[in-house]
Amino acid sequence: MKSAKNILQPENQPLKTAVLVLDESNTLSFAAAVDPMRAANRLAGRGAFDWDYITATNEPAMLTSGLTVPGIPLARLQGCELLIVIAGFQLARHATPSLLAGLRRIAAGGATIAGIDGGPWLMAEAGLLDGHPATTHWEDLDNFAARFPGVQCRNDRFTLSECRMTSGGATPAIEMMLHIISSRHGAGFASRVAGLFLYDGPGSAQRPQSRLGSAKHSSLTARANALMEAALDDPKPLSEIAEELGTSARSLQQQFRLRLNTTPQDHYLQLRMAEARRLVTDTDLPIMEVALATGFNSQSSFARAFRTAHGTTARELRQESIGVAAKRLAASTPLFGHTTLSKSQSPLRTSGPLPRHSTGSH
Repeated sequence: MKSAKNILQPENQPLKTAVLVLDESNTLSFAAAVDPMRAANRLAGRGAFDWDYITATNEPAMLTSGLTVPGIPLARLQGCELLIVIAGFQLARHATPSLLAGLRRIAAGGATIAGIDGGPWLMAEAGLLDGHPATTHWEDLDNFAARFPGVQCRNDRFTLSECRMTSGGATPAIEMMLHIISSRHGAGFASRVAGLFLYDGPGSAQRPQSRLGSAKHSSLTARANALMEAALDDPKPLSEIAEELGTSARSLQQQFRLRLNTTPQDHYLQLRMAEARRLVTDTDLPIMEVALATGFNSQSSFARAFRTAHGTTARELRQESIGVAAKRLAASTPLFGHTTLSKSQSPLRTSGPLPRHSTGSH
């Protein structure tokens, strides 16, 4: 195995990067990886990054939007300094012996391997995350931790370890790419890159993922939100949450009203109903098990809460989701036709239980 090069240190030479794009990857995750490199090249007036698109086979990868990305087959990739693995849905189908062997081969050549969204799952399947801290999209974290006990699973937005990087989704991927840019070209230059996207979000890797994604949280409401998300199946009383946070229930109520314009109780219920919707559409769990997993011991209470939150019943929504999935599988072409992204034409380029395997995007 070749000694890995530390890519997170000051360097003026272009970072030789390979972007492995798999079918059913989210378009935003793809852009989050590529566009910061494009912007860095533009601002630097030279090649800060030199990248190629890589695909699993000879066929172009199709994103969730219908865009297709042609690239070099992974089997023909000779090497790189950074391999970014972008995946979204159908992860079990993508984890073929040839793809996993290809990931191990590139890692053995000394490359840093980074995964975005579903990418960390494939890295873990290849054994590349054993002993490393890692994250993945919050929908998959529990399954991820159960399937890969040798991985230090974290609910962070992105993680950094020796020659390994993982990101939970598109926005944290921007933060991860900005971290690479900052390490190689300085914090000031990275801030200018961020400014091109009007991005001023916090770049801390350890900031936890949030299911509702609110940027208006205070420190107190963010910590309360984390406690709620960890106990969706057995909701904690507000007094217990306040006690764990070292504050009063009244102060917690005031903070939620001030920052999120809601009550802690309503926010908690939104989290539970969002998870219930995900379990109904993305899994085949019986409805009663969905109810139990989201803190309802009574199916009638769950049914009322679900209809109030989503305007339909859980069974109706599941049947609708199954119909949508069947139509997508039967379709021979995307609704709006294929649009191909090539290296020369793309505006993005200038020089356990299975994870998410249903339709949809996040």
